[in-house]
Amino acid sequence: MNLILFDDDSRDRMLPLVYTRPVCELRVGILTIREKWELLLDTKASYITQDYLSKKYPIQITDRNLVINGALLPTKKLVELFSQLETNQAVIYNDELLAANLDDVQFKLLEDDLPISELSGYDISKDTSIQLVDELWKIYTLNGSEIENDFSLITKDRTTQPISHSNTIIGTGRIFLEEGAIVEGAIMNSNNGSIYIGKDAEVMEGSMIRGGFALCANSKVKMGAKVYGPTTVGPWSKIGGEVNNSVILGYSNKGHDGYMGNSVIGEWCNIGADTQTSNLKNNYTDIKLWNYQEKRFIQTGEQFCGLIMADHAKSGISIMFNTGTVVGVASNIFGTGYPRNFIPSFAWGSIKGYETYKLDKAFDTMERVMKRRGMKLNELDKEIIETIYSDSAKYRSWEK
Repeated sequence: MNLILFDDDSRDRMLPLVYTRPVCELRVGILTIREKWELLLDTKASYITQDYLSKKYPIQITDRNLVINGALLPTKKLVELFSQLETNQAVIYNDELLAANLDDVQFKLLEDDLPISELSGYDISKDTSIQLVDELWKIYTLNGSEIENDFSLITKDRTTQPISHSNTIIGTGRIFLEEGAIVEGAIMNSNNGSIYIGKDAEVMEGSMIRGGFALCANSKVKMGAKVYGPTTVGPWSKIGGEVNNSVILGYSNKGHDGYMGNSVIGEWCNIGADTQTSNLKNNYTDIKLWNYQEKRFIQTGEQFCGLIMADHAKSGISIMFNTGTVVGVASNIFGTGYPRNFIPSFAWGSIKGYETYKLDKAFDTMERVMKRRGMKLNELDKEIIETIYSDSAKYRSWEK
């Protein structure tokens, strides 16, 4: 079947991280949600997403389409169930569509946001194993179990590259090094979770790592870093200092001393030296987080929640982020003190005040940063950024 991953109404709850991508492109564990489904179903996926993203993330329709909620984490049971769906059968969970096998007629109704008729199928609302990435904090709270699931999926029937005797290995858990991975003089403890080192990635000497941990392709752990799992570092990224239960989606750097815990960092971000992220309130109460869908701070029900930073955002040296801080796309935060805990996209400034990071200057910075990775900011990316710039203006109070 033709696989299509769709964004549902909960998509706005995942802003600002999904301003620049469909929900299924979020990384939870070692892989993105899309990569998990593609591997398990042995096919390539296309997308139903926001109009302004659809050129970069297009849709492919055939006469038989398996559509799956892009926030849904796969399990073996779900893969088997979805693979057996007959034409115009669906799977429902708490009155929400999880998956359906749609012919081209029914698919057209779905695409036009019209009621889908004559569907039969299954209601699995009582299934307690269902996990939807429909809140920002779920990216790091579900990261540990997803590292284990992804580790099993991508290393099955394969043998790790040799682990150098210069390392200190603690525990009997799973450790896997891909081709070209370099790990020398590190301490790796696999008692609490698996450790995965991706292709051409490097763990420098003196690093201390407790699993679960995933270091994706071409990324680096710098000398003397202290990493507590479950933590994931996406491709082409760097981490240093102290990191705990965090996810970096990719192409971002937190390369220096400073603490970051229970956080999610997008792509093309840079965390300045000695930046500190608070992830626990002094009174130990649950943390509130800005929610774009509800346009207010909501209770997370979590005692630990640090920094949520969207793509292309930057922080200067020695910034101190409060618990539950949300930073929008292409924001640039600097100065001393504690910034506000909701910073809109394209904010430039400090606690003394903000101005708008103008598009031409933002594009110039993006191009410089991406060039360092041998990549370019193309016209399609610029169109997406321009849409985000316009849409996020309503949150920049200083412009009014």
